[in-house]
Amino acid sequence: MFCNNQPSYEASARATILTIMSAYPAVQHLIEGSPQSPVCVVIYEDLQCPDAAHFRLMLDEELLPRYADTVRFEHRDFPLAKHTWARRAAIAARFFEDNQPGLGLAYRKYSMANQRGINLHNFNDRLSQFAQDHGVDPSKAVASLDDPRLAALVEEDFEEGVARGISRTPTVLVNGRAFVEKFPVEDVAKAIDADLAAAK
Repeated sequence: MFCNNQPSYEASARATILTIMSAYPAVQHLIEGSPQSPVCVVIYEDLQCPDAAHFRLMLDEELLPRYADTVRFEHRDFPLAKHTWARRAAIAARFFEDNQPGLGLAYRKYSMANQRGINLHNFNDRLSQFAQDHGVDPSKAVASLDDPRLAALVEEDFEEGVARGISRTPTVLVNGRAFVEKFPVEDVAKAIDADLAAAK
């Protein structure tokens, strides 16, 4: 399944979000691995995208075990318009990370692992259950979906991706080299190894 970008907002709604964005400081991105590493892997992902979920498995099973001590993996939100709950999930993940460091990552993993069971109609129920299971007030989790600050942070990632020519998910950048949608994990590993060698 290909995850291609379509416009995520009508012009008036996007203008509102961009105005809100200007009122908040630049986002600090969710990082896995080594925060100080000069080798950076930037991941543009849509939490409803099957290809992004597949790359999440690559991260957990192959890349993080190999590179967690030497590489910085930075996550960016790039929810595609065709996915009905992807943007909501990105906003909720921001809420959870604000509430408890690490919980946002757990929610991102949960969303991608349960894509087939989540839909627009049961999204709030599944969100509430995740919150309750992790000691967070479910009503606050649902209310966060209307938080303009969190929406602006997601939109900031999205706009950054658009400016870089991103249109599909996942798009994985290894110090600028792009891997898009479907690719062998060893291709990413070779690019990382080359950058690690160059950084010595």
